[in-house]
Amino acid sequence: MPVTLKLATSLDGRIATAAGLSRWITAEPARQAVHRLRGQHDVVLIGVGTALADDPELTVRLIDDHDRQPARVVLDTHQRLSPSSKLARSAREIPTYVVAINAPEAALIAAGVRVLRVEAINGDRPTLRQVLDALAAEGLTRVFVEGGGQVAGSFLREGLVDAIEWFRAPIILGAEGLPGVGELAVATLASAPHFRRVEVSEVGPDIWERYERV
Repeated sequence: MPVTLKLATSLDGRIATAAGLSRWITAEPARQAVHRLRGQHDVVLIGVGTALADDPELTVRLIDDHDRQPARVVLDTHQRLSPSSKLARSAREIPTYVVAINAPEAALIAAGVRVLRVEAINGDRPTLRQVLDALAAEGLTRVFVEGGGQVAGSFLREGLVDAIEWFRAPIILGAEGLPGVGELAVATLASAPHFRRVEVSEVGPDIWERYERV
């Protein structure tokens, strides 16, 4: 199952200021490129932290016509997503999934959200491989991971990222900013995830770097 990680960061790899401000790090041309990338995938996936902090729609919004909308998936172990969120309110129009370990919450089901229950392993959450298997069973195989930093780090740590679409804005937020990639537990350079840069281009004021796993 191909997994693509999207990162939109400052030059020093931050996705938000220390106060959590993140809109908008990249400019409109980069955001339009992200919408086109979403449209090439079956799933746009985020963690519940991003869902709660940003209340995103995760839709494809383009100047030109684009009818196809990918499913939205939230990794939400304890079903914290609000039925009044933008994702839940549009769940009847665009397939929206919550991946959880408990029985489906009635309020989410009533909103049209589909709850995929996955067994927890070694703690209170499933492995990402289990999540991908559950999505594949729904016919969803091309996954576009959009964040946040903990989710990005988890996919990289488990060796599940096949490609990276990295948008860098010409600003620097400093060490107190929120990192685009969470902890990886890398002990040696040899054990770090390795990627090969396949393309670099300018999109407005930003740089778009594309990577493939080595």
